[in-house]
Amino acid sequence: LRGGVTNSPAEMKTSSVLLLALVGFAALFSVAEAVSADASHILVPDEATCAKLKTEIEGASDPFEKFTELAKEHSTCPSGKSGGSLGTFQPGQMVKEFNDVVFETGTIGKVEGPVKTQFGYHLIWITRRA
Repeated sequence: LRGGVTNSPAEMKTSSVLLLALVGFAALFSVAEAVSADASHILVPDEATCAKLKTEIEGASDPFEKFTELAKEHSTCPSGKSGGSLGTFQPGQMVKEFNDVVFETGTIGKVEGPVKTQFGYHLIWITRRA
């Protein structure tokens, strides 16, 4: 309606097409980004150890149980005592390499890594992203 006058069928069709295009365009950019995640990690000083631990985890009947067991045995981070759990954190709270895996490229429920940071080499297990 324009000033109380009904649009012509051609104007209505054009308006509908434009509206659908705008909605589609907005959908491309409205993908919700994660605002928090829960993850665990195993930190070791060298890539060879990291790769060996990853192989053990991937070959286990319960990979997450094996991950937490190996974190307690091998991680040089204090979180290793709790199976590597880092709890909940937001984007930007961890170093970039770690953050990128947790919030961008990593798969929930699968061991990721080795990921090299200034602290050493990490295996990462993402348990939740919201």
